[in-house]
Amino acid sequence: MLFSWDLLLTGFADALTWTNLLWALVGCLVGTLIGVLPGIGPSAGIAILLPMTTMIPPTSGIIMMAAIYYGAMYGGSTTAIVVNIPGEASSVPTCIDGYEMAKQGRAGAALGISAISSFVAGTLGLVGLTFFAPLLAGVALAFGPPEYFALMFMGLSLVISLSGRALLKGMIATSIGLLASLIGQNPLTGAARLTFGVVDLMAGINFISIIIGLFAVSEVMINVEAAATHIYGTKFHGWMPSWAEIRQCTGTMLRATGIGFFLGLLPGCAPAVTTFIAYDVEKRVSKTPERFGKGAIEGVAAPEGANNATSSAGFVPLFAFGLPTGPALAVLMGGLMMYGLQPGPMLFQTNPKFVWAVIASMYIGNVMLLVLNLPLVGFWARIALIPFPVLGPLIILCSVIGAYSIRFMLFDVWVTLLFGVVGYGMRKLHFPIAPLVLATVLAQMLETSLQQSLLISQGSWFIFFNRPIAGFFMVLALASIARGIWLQVRSHAPEIAIDDADE
Repeated sequence: MLFSWDLLLTGFADALTWTNLLWALVGCLVGTLIGVLPGIGPSAGIAILLPMTTMIPPTSGIIMMAAIYYGAMYGGSTTAIVVNIPGEASSVPTCIDGYEMAKQGRAGAALGISAISSFVAGTLGLVGLTFFAPLLAGVALAFGPPEYFALMFMGLSLVISLSGRALLKGMIATSIGLLASLIGQNPLTGAARLTFGVVDLMAGINFISIIIGLFAVSEVMINVEAAATHIYGTKFHGWMPSWAEIRQCTGTMLRATGIGFFLGLLPGCAPAVTTFIAYDVEKRVSKTPERFGKGAIEGVAAPEGANNATSSAGFVPLFAFGLPTGPALAVLMGGLMMYGLQPGPMLFQTNPKFVWAVIASMYIGNVMLLVLNLPLVGFWARIALIPFPVLGPLIILCSVIGAYSIRFMLFDVWVTLLFGVVGYGMRKLHFPIAPLVLATVLAQMLETSLQQSLLISQGSWFIFFNRPIAGFFMVLALASIARGIWLQVRSHAPEIAIDDADE
């Protein structure tokens, strides 16, 4: 597959027809709405609308479904910032600083930088898709189970950074997340574990239910206890980020794009993983890391940039090798095959007009999403002005519907409510919630790749160090853990010295 300006220009000519523009707009609108509503997700949205696409031409149908996917990535940040409810798992890091900005009356600025960072990263990711697809997709093929375990282990090492100064509490939260993920069936053998004879537990605990409970339900409980009249009482100032803030986030956007795009090439490395990594990297390179968690605008730009760069990168292995990197792209691949289009190297040779029209439509879709989202910043920010006695029940209603819509099981609703209580308790006792979420997201792939690796090596753990890529990630993970522990010890050292002096 070779890049050709003629093919790309032909793709733009096809994508700019009124029919394809209309379906791209429909996909962007539906995707944004799906992203805003907690629990639904792009996978379910695409799957629900997939039968409808049989009534429209293949190019238009895939353009619409692709737009739903990356539109949902844009929309997930909205409620994360305004009411601390992540629409997607990938929006959890956005809550950390986005909601703090909103409480300071800067919801508009947070929403604005989110849209701008998403646009920049999404567009740069598409440039990578356009020019480097064959070369970069080869990176994904070099990864086996040991490499995936090492990468996921490196992701899990971020727990120390996300725990702040409460390392012990962060490790306890991580353990709760890992324990919850063990409930159900062994991913390789299918053996039941920790089900205690309860049939509903055989299906496992869905991490979206956990996230909705930890953030949405616990937030309502906190506000009920405080007898809040509004979800936060600060007056708004500044509906958009200043030029100085946009310039301040330029480096952040570029770093987040690189992290999101290159990790997004790997099957299973979903935006829910890359956003945490991008947030942690930004916190580490910042000259003022103490601002993170207290309303740092870079803490919003980083995860949102990585989110959309990962979404763009996922199309590289999908189109070039027929490898979907996540559930949403797996459903999209089903749509391609429904039209008789087999993803892989031959797709570019047998259907170049189709492929380049879809790629060109993604550039257009990114512009559409920016135009759609920036004018709506004020509208979304005003959600917080709704009186809490009205907004609180609406949040609970959306949470219950979102949890139920994942697998249409009442059990998921009870899990959401249970973790709402857990989240409330964690907030009252000052336990960090992010480590629990990260552990829940990573656990299944971490366990699966660990078991597969040990089967390959016949039980030898050296397999994670004698393979170059896996060894590189393991060294990074161990270095990250060592650095984090050293910083923890150093930050507590003055306190210990002062205590000794007092004695």
